Amino acid sequence: MATKGSGLQAKVSRMLSKEFGKPILKPNKPLALRNEVANRKLRQGEASCLTEMSVMMACWKQSEFNHAACAQEVQAFQRCTALAQAERKARMGQESSGQGGRLHPKQANTLLKRHPNLYREI
Repeated sequence: MATKGSGLQAKVSRMLSKEFGKPILKPNKPLALRNEVANRKLRQGEASCLTEMSVMMACWKQSEFNHAACAQEVQAFQRCTALAQAERKARMGQESSGQGGRLHPKQANTLLKRHPNLYREI
């Protein structure tokens, strides 16, 4: 594993050197990782049940907002929202137990403060 890192360092140093003419990389900042990440909000997922909601609203518009005439569409929309909420709760349970995908920026910053990066440029 240590050889992979040194191989990468060798490639980067070759790209930065003027040995073969112009250097390929021209970094404007030092090539070292920082001990913090940007405090951005995580993106919200895509909206769920849009098709069911649009079908339900189109039915309401055609039947002049008569709820009884569009009972089937309303039921389909309610089923879809219940399913989406159950999936969201299951996903939140997985993320809180540490099995999820990404860390929140605050969590990443606390981990990076506990284990700081060595300030050494490649």
